[in-house]
Amino acid sequence: MRTQITLSTLAVLILSVAVSCSPTAEKSPVGLDGEAASNSDSLKVAVVTGGHAFDVPNFYRLLRQLPGIDAYPQHIDHFASSPEEVRDAYDAVVFYGMHQGLPVEKGGDRKGNPKEAIERIVEQGQGVVVLHHALLAWEEWEFWNQLIGFDDRNFAWKDGLQLKISVADKTHPITTGMSDFETVDEGYVLHGKYDGKGSVLLTTEHENAMPEVAWAREEGDCRVFCLALGHDDKAWTNPGFREVLARGIAWSAGKSAEK
Repeated sequence: MRTQITLSTLAVLILSVAVSCSPTAEKSPVGLDGEAASNSDSLKVAVVTGGHAFDVPNFYRLLRQLPGIDAYPQHIDHFASSPEEVRDAYDAVVFYGMHQGLPVEKGGDRKGNPKEAIERIVEQGQGVVVLHHALLAWEEWEFWNQLIGFDDRNFAWKDGLQLKISVADKTHPITTGMSDFETVDEGYVLHGKYDGKGSVLLTTEHENAMPEVAWAREEGDCRVFCLALGHDDKAWTNPGFREVLARGIAWSAGKSAEK
């Protein structure tokens, strides 16, 4: 009797495997929140963090819900220690960290070289997105100043601002067809002045926020999109924020954003 049960159980298992492997049983993979998983046409995007806390579950949910984006969040040390061929395979890199001073170079037991890894992104012509507090990172690094377009990134800040966002450039691929919107977010005022290179895409008028909200520029073959918005879930769930972020990532990677 015991042998019969074992054989019967084995038969059921074999049948289950056969059914699950058959073409008629295939299903589209689904993300943790019910979103369809990304397909081969999605942009492969590294999202580099570190040096600043954030709401991990809701930020990762935002990334999973951006259309056409296959996001891989990772700490800057993990990104820098990945082999070059892995880093080079990303269509774009979104920076959402806020390390201060100068980027760390290889030394001691640290693996990878963040400074060289970041410089290589620009040299390779991959897309770069500088999101919210990443605008304030590495304030002593001239390379990051030039990439963003501000010579002095010492700053003042205030959270919970009600901001009216205006589309300043209606012809740029990122903002064409977009409408003005309102959002609640943290505001920054950088002490330096924008160098005027590239296009200012979104602006606002508030005493506790700098007028430039989003801008796009190029550094050699590298497209750079900077967005001052994006502090927390109040911003991340705003449709206007989501639209301009997805479009900005796509533009930086040399593609058009999905609608």
